Amino acid sequence: MYISQELRINERIRSSMVRLIDENGVQVGVISKEEAIAKARTAELDLVEVAPDANPPVCRIMNYGKFKYRQKKKLHQKQHVVQLKELRLRPKTGEHDIQTKIRQARKFLENRDRVLISVMFKGRERAHTELGESILKQIADALEDVAKVEKDRISDERRMGIILSPK
Repeated sequence: MYISQELRINERIRSSMVRLIDENGVQVGVISKEEAIAKARTAELDLVEVAPDANPPVCRIMNYGKFKYRQKKKLHQKQHVVQLKELRLRPKTGEHDIQTKIRQARKFLENRDRVLISVMFKGRERAHTELGESILKQIADALEDVAKVEKDRISDERRMGIILSPK
């Protein structure tokens, strides 16, 4: 629902007939403005014109101060910027260290960030890329409950990797 700068409330409503929605969200029907204001006052709430362009205008019985406060909070809510976090491993990385990296990747994924897991090769390790593939497969399998593989097998001479994104 788009909210203009100021909605008309109570006596500021111009139309003589309004379509009324009560405080529980139930549509009452088309009634006179005075009758709608009287119903709002008995409920100790305000009559707010929420759709002024409709014919007749739609008015709702609500607490206008609380409504404005919620709209202001919604406007200022921070949005999460998705980042790409990188975890680096080597083919000779120990099992416990791999489990630690998996836990760290799980934290990143639960925080809605993408994770690049890369295995770095040096010297003669380049001849055994299957070790790196097995590590990447192990990590992808361990995280498949919270992540999906976005890019599989990013590789060049010295490194190989995958990108995981949250489900």
